[in-house]
Amino acid sequence: MAHYYPSILPCGHFLFKGATGVPSARSTSASVQPLTEEVEDKSQDFPSSGDSIRKRFLDFYASRGHKVLPSASLVPEDPTVLLTIAGMLQFKPIFLGKVPRQVPRAATSQRCIRTNDVENVGRTSRHHTFFEMLGNFSFGDYFKKEAIQWAWEFSTVEFGLPANRLWISVYEDDDEAFEIWNKEVGVPVEHIKRMGADDNFWNSGATGPCGPCSEIYYDFHPDRGCSDVDLGDDTRFIEFYNLVFMQYNKKDDGSLEPLKQKNIDTGLGLERIARILQKVPNNYETDLIFPIIKKASELANVSYAQSNDRTNLNLKIIGDHLRAIVYLLSDGVFPSNIGRGYVVRRLIRRAVRTGRLLGIKGDGRGNLEGAFLPSIAEKAIELSTHIDSDVKAREQRILEELKREELRFVQTLERGEKLLDQMLADALSRTRESGSVPRLSGQDAFLLYDTFGFPVEITKEVAEEHGVSVDMKGFDIEMENQRRQSQAAHNAVKLSVDDSADLAEKIPDTEFLGYDTLSAKAIVESLLVNGKPVIKVSKGSDVEVLLNRTPFYAESGGQIGDYGFLYVTQGTNQQTAVVEVKDVKKSLGSVFVHKGTIREGVLEVGREVEAIVDPKLRQRAKVHHTATHLLQAALKKVIGQETSQAGSLVAFDRLRFDFNFHRPLLDTELEEIERLINGWIGDANLLQTKVMALDDAKRAGAIAMFGEKYGEQVRVVEVPGVSMELCGGTHVNNTAEIRAFKIISEQGIASGIRRIEAVAGEAFIEYINARDSYMKHLCSTLKVKDEEVTTRVEGLLEDLRTARNEVANLRAKAAVYKASTISSKAFTVGTSNEIRVLVESMDDMDADSLKSAAEYLVDTLQDPAAVVLGSCPDEGKVSLIAAFSQGIVDLGIQAGKFIGPIAKLCGGGGGGRPNFAQAGGRKPENLSIALEKARADLVSVLSEKAS
Repeated sequence: MAHYYPSILPCGHFLFKGATGVPSARSTSASVQPLTEEVEDKSQDFPSSGDSIRKRFLDFYASRGHKVLPSASLVPEDPTVLLTIAGMLQFKPIFLGKVPRQVPRAATSQRCIRTNDVENVGRTSRHHTFFEMLGNFSFGDYFKKEAIQWAWEFSTVEFGLPANRLWISVYEDDDEAFEIWNKEVGVPVEHIKRMGADDNFWNSGATGPCGPCSEIYYDFHPDRGCSDVDLGDDTRFIEFYNLVFMQYNKKDDGSLEPLKQKNIDTGLGLERIARILQKVPNNYETDLIFPIIKKASELANVSYAQSNDRTNLNLKIIGDHLRAIVYLLSDGVFPSNIGRGYVVRRLIRRAVRTGRLLGIKGDGRGNLEGAFLPSIAEKAIELSTHIDSDVKAREQRILEELKREELRFVQTLERGEKLLDQMLADALSRTRESGSVPRLSGQDAFLLYDTFGFPVEITKEVAEEHGVSVDMKGFDIEMENQRRQSQAAHNAVKLSVDDSADLAEKIPDTEFLGYDTLSAKAIVESLLVNGKPVIKVSKGSDVEVLLNRTPFYAESGGQIGDYGFLYVTQGTNQQTAVVEVKDVKKSLGSVFVHKGTIREGVLEVGREVEAIVDPKLRQRAKVHHTATHLLQAALKKVIGQETSQAGSLVAFDRLRFDFNFHRPLLDTELEEIERLINGWIGDANLLQTKVMALDDAKRAGAIAMFGEKYGEQVRVVEVPGVSMELCGGTHVNNTAEIRAFKIISEQGIASGIRRIEAVAGEAFIEYINARDSYMKHLCSTLKVKDEEVTTRVEGLLEDLRTARNEVANLRAKAAVYKASTISSKAFTVGTSNEIRVLVESMDDMDADSLKSAAEYLVDTLQDPAAVVLGSCPDEGKVSLIAAFSQGIVDLGIQAGKFIGPIAKLCGGGGGGRPNFAQAGGRKPENLSIALEKARADLVSVLSEKAS
């Protein structure tokens, strides 16, 4: 079927090429004139909802031979990238040549997260943290001509965008792309801009696949003419389709060499094309985001249409962030202070404080103390149906986590307010000493912002009320430092082309035989030493062995790789080489790498080996893997179906299972989980394993294992009536083989993530025997029977508590006695109203005794009195106490604020109530200096107050 591409003349005049290629004029004007004729805009004739655009894009490329693939998780398999930031990320191994292509061309709608421009969210019309990238990809199949023609056809024919509103950018040296756009598609020279490498040459990193790119821009103001056009002008243009021509490999010296396989990687921003087709002023007012904004405005009791720019900025931030938060939580990313967890925590905190700025109070259902984010998230979940159907199924878990995190953060905000008060007091105190203008440092403002989520706008407002300015320049420097770190960490997809690409062409996928046998004959396809190919390896060397087939299981799905041996024998069955295998991993897609040591002889490429898996260790792994499936089933029954796996380890000596849950499990819940699992083990259920289509497996209710990537055909492991999961691991034939199951620990490892460790089978027997040995030794030591151990230990603990209390009482009495001996050292300050002051060192007195001494002294000296004591109770440790009577507090001097600067001299800090405060430090050598400053400061301020 022939496709006809409209050709456009300068500034809006255009032609259509007929079958003969002879232009048929639509305009008789030969000169370049300002746009006076608007090309018919047919975009309004097509469905323009976000869902319909996504579907039409995928259908368009499916009809052109592309395999439509699902969006990858926001949690990428690639360890070099924190989150999925681009549509090409899931295809990176194919682009590198490390994994053979399954299809020659593909199309996706990929969910993406980028946070390096989070400060621009809402301020521009197009920046987002969460967005969908529509993409079509070619893996060594078609190249520039088809990519350009289809992108143009999709834009102008499929969605009827007027040709005179489209501009093209190409890399300055890419004459081929320029010619295709101009000569074959018909875009006039005046609408094609050559741009430099910063704009139109795509690099994956310092080295690796790269190439020129070409972008399509939409012109919102063609009336501005064609002269001095700047495609970077956001008020006029928006770039919505980017075509990357991956044709070179950048080497270490910066030189470019042609790739053996040329690829196409494109990205069309769904939010951007929706803005164009829906004819709204920015991406936020499309049907992809605006329903969320509308819900937030209802809770804030404001109108988006009638609000000022500041209010609408805050509404846009919430609209954007709630999309990102919902999809991150759905993909198993839960708030924490590290890695991906920090990203979602930061977005939640930003949304919470933005809602407070909007004046949102309560959940919108009458609970003024309730969390408001879940109410808005419900709208984001409602919009997720055509993006990711799993989001709706995880709704309860998402909303519960949001509620917990928001309410927890409100408390953090309150602590931030207290810290701000202290910072302002310190700033004013420094001013009194130096006579300078009171100012809050940029570092302090950033600490409040970054650690406590305190908006810098609120920091400035509160500071100004106290007559304190804020060093905004210093704050901006701190923000820029963080932004650079964020960009470096989150916005680079690292690719490299090395020896492994050549190796991938030579080594086929390994045939895995391990489901049916633990031994097999195999041929050595390749040997690697320190990652480099070799022909042979001698005794004592560590080696990586690649076989054409293997019974060894390679680490995946949480299950560790098998142990065993590779034997080389001669015709007489005499062993000529022995390799001890201690680990097996997958590389280059499905190539199994056997890592081991040559124990005897010499191993050569091409030799036949007898590969034998250690049967006892394989059985241990099988037992623990099946027990892991039973554990997940039991957890869903006991604590709720919404819980899901967040990681696992299947080892020979134990299993570890991480799952989403917001609190520690009760002892009764753990007991019920064990009871269920051991019951299923006793039922002697025969496992059923079958291979089926992925969609059929999901419809049957099979659960996917965390972090695994599945093809179209999947392996389903079922314990009838109990569990059904997609799993490539090894399992027992009958649950009775597990023998018994025991939980050995349950703990939290991150916010909202719990971990259970357990043992089963032979590891269970070893665990029980070890516990029995410990108990026998304990009984022998305590000289009691098993059943008497608890009573005996409780008695010993009570005796210990009594003894400790007696010691503490004696120390307190000793402290009071020592205090009485130094009370005479108190001196008076002031004339009309004498104030008694005592500042002394108490040597190595512990903190509790120091407190008792201070309380005694402030009472003994009578009101008004001020006491500051210090001691060095342990090596490298300082304790400080400030105790002020009511008369001192009434003068406006507070112990909590006074002791902080003193403690800083000792390398620490502290605070407390106006009348009593404690502090600590790590520099005992500075204690005398700190106490001298305390004495001088008290004399100075009390003399002024008492006069």
